[in-house]
Amino acid sequence: MKKYRSKNEQSGVIAYDSGDDYIMVKFVDETEYLYNENRPGKLHIEKMKTLAQDGEGLATYINVNVRNNYFKKLN
Repeated sequence: MKKYRSKNEQSGVIAYDSGDDYIMVKFVDETEYLYNENRPGKLHIEKMKTLAQDGEGLATYINVNVRNNYFKKLN
Protein backbone atom coordinates (compact mmCIF):
# COMPACT_ATOMS: atom_id res chain seq x y z
CA MET A 1 0.00 0.00 0.00
CA LYS A 2 1.05 3.58 -0.62
CA LYS A 3 1.21 6.02 2.26
CA TYR A 4 -1.60 8.55 2.03
CA ARG A 5 0.11 11.90 2.05
CA SER A 6 -2.51 14.10 3.62
CA LYS A 7 -1.83 17.78 3.08
CA ASN A 8 -3.37 18.68 6.43
CA GLU A 9 -1.75 15.80 8.40
CA GLN A 10 -5.06 15.05 10.17
CA SER A 11 -6.68 12.52 7.88
CA GLY A 12 -8.44 9.37 9.00
CA VAL A 13 -6.75 7.58 6.07
CA ILE A 14 -3.15 6.38 6.35
CA ALA A 15 -2.65 4.28 3.21
CA TYR A 16 -4.28 3.16 -0.03
CA ASP A 17 -3.77 0.95 -3.04
CA SER A 18 -5.66 1.14 -6.31
CA GLY A 19 -6.08 -0.56 -9.64
CA ASP A 20 -8.25 -0.13 -12.71
CA ASP A 21 -11.51 -0.96 -10.96
CA TYR A 22 -10.84 -0.73 -7.22
CA ILE A 23 -9.31 1.17 -4.33
CA MET A 24 -8.29 -0.28 -0.97
CA VAL A 25 -8.16 2.16 1.91
CA LYS A 26 -6.48 1.73 5.29
CA PHE A 27 -7.72 3.95 8.11
CA VAL A 28 -5.90 5.12 11.25
CA ASP A 29 -7.61 2.39 13.30
CA GLU A 30 -5.87 -0.15 11.01
CA THR A 31 -9.10 -1.30 9.33
CA GLU A 32 -8.91 -1.84 5.60
CA TYR A 33 -11.76 -1.69 3.12
CA LEU A 34 -12.06 -2.62 -0.52
CA TYR A 35 -14.21 -0.40 -2.71
CA ASN A 36 -14.85 -1.40 -6.32
CA GLU A 37 -17.07 -0.86 -9.34
CA ASN A 38 -19.79 -3.03 -7.81
CA ARG A 39 -19.85 -1.12 -4.51
CA PRO A 40 -19.93 1.86 -4.37
CA GLY A 41 -19.59 2.15 -8.16
CA LYS A 42 -17.25 3.44 -10.85
CA LEU A 43 -17.89 7.16 -10.33
CA HIS A 44 -17.09 6.96 -6.62
CA ILE A 45 -14.01 4.82 -7.26
CA GLU A 46 -12.59 7.26 -9.78
CA LYS A 47 -13.17 10.21 -7.44
CA MET A 48 -11.62 8.34 -4.51
CA LYS A 49 -8.54 7.45 -6.57
CA THR A 50 -8.09 11.08 -7.58
CA LEU A 51 -8.42 12.28 -3.99
CA ALA A 52 -5.96 9.61 -2.81
CA GLN A 53 -3.37 10.70 -5.36
CA ASP A 54 -3.90 14.37 -4.49
CA GLY A 55 -3.56 13.65 -0.77
CA GLU A 56 -6.60 15.68 0.15
CA GLY A 57 -10.20 14.97 1.05
CA LEU A 58 -10.38 11.18 0.83
CA ALA A 59 -11.62 10.50 4.37
CA THR A 60 -14.20 13.27 4.11
CA TYR A 61 -15.41 12.01 0.75
CA ILE A 62 -15.81 8.49 2.11
CA ASN A 63 -17.67 9.73 5.20
CA VAL A 64 -20.04 11.95 3.23
CA ASN A 65 -20.63 9.96 0.03
CA VAL A 66 -19.78 6.30 0.59
CA ARG A 67 -20.02 5.45 4.32
CA ASN A 68 -20.76 1.73 4.62
CA ASN A 69 -21.19 1.12 0.90
CA TYR A 70 -17.91 -0.78 0.60
CA PHE A 71 -17.44 -4.08 -1.22
CA LYS A 72 -15.53 -5.86 1.55
CA LYS A 73 -13.94 -5.21 4.92
CA LEU A 74 -10.50 -6.81 4.73
CA ASN A 75 -9.67 -7.07 8.44
